[in-house]
Amino acid sequence: MQWDLLLENFRNPALLFFILGIAASQLKSDLAVPPNSSKFISLYLLFSIGFKGGQELAHSPFNTQILWALMAGFLLALLVPPYVFLLTRKFFGIQTAGAVSAAYGSVSAVTFVTAISFLELQAISYGGHMVAVMALMEAPSIVAGVLLISLCSSDRFNLNALSPVLRHALTNGSVILIMGSLVIGFVSSDSQAEGITPFTTDIFKGFLAIFLLDMGLSCGKHLKGFLKKSSTALMVAILIPLFNGVVTAYCSGFFLEQTGDRLLLTILAASASYIAVPAAMRLAAPKANPGIYLTMALGVTFPLNVMFGIPFYLYLIQSWT
Repeated sequence: MQWDLLLENFRNPALLFFILGIAASQLKSDLAVPPNSSKFISLYLLFSIGFKGGQELAHSPFNTQILWALMAGFLLALLVPPYVFLLTRKFFGIQTAGAVSAAYGSVSAVTFVTAISFLELQAISYGGHMVAVMALMEAPSIVAGVLLISLCSSDRFNLNALSPVLRHALTNGSVILIMGSLVIGFVSSDSQAEGITPFTTDIFKGFLAIFLLDMGLSCGKHLKGFLKKSSTALMVAILIPLFNGVVTAYCSGFFLEQTGDRLLLTILAASASYIAVPAAMRLAAPKANPGIYLTMALGVTFPLNVMFGIPFYLYLIQSWT
């Protein structure tokens, strides 16, 4: 691997703030980002990336590349949960395995946003339609996870319970905001959109740095106890996203041309949801253990992707181009 690429990633201020958060948590510091501020920043990041994606999409003619990317994202969201469920069922039980499968079939918006920031630092272009791909991958994996639990559970989950979970997946605030922002950015005129550029672009990296500081603090709190208790979960949280990422990085070369699009699809395949899926699983699988599936996604997969995965997958994609 190109070590200068990895080193450049570690010199990214946003990533350094993430590491600071982990360090502060391990030192038992009282450093904290107020919950209301953290929620606002997460909404801002989704709004900003959705709006900018819509603006870029408005200047990109619809072509087969966009269609292939959307289809690939949708298929990944449907295909990843079944194989993850089969691999983890005997270790975690049906409900927790279903939650794990949904988490790894779904996506991490923050990992996606961090990958976009990395691409901009490397001056690598990407298509605005990739924002739509990310949003498209959220709901199918949640539905797939619930169906797997329903079909395999000994107490026979009532399939009628799928309706409220599906509604929650489709009306989830993050999905509504990023898709709404994408549409608004798409229909907005360039002259009008330029008026909010200082808000959508100029301060974006600063807010991302503070948000990753908060994520580092959260990861640090979950990670220590998790590493002591579950070696199996740790291996799954490392190997499954790595497998998904490497396969997608290779296969994407057959239908996507832009390096940026390939990296974003790869990081979506390699990421795991720690917001939408836990919220849905509280309704669909109350017996699933969040100490396993949430910590796997947030405490292990997320930091590995942000620190090592993004530059590693870019290296693979460039090597296979």
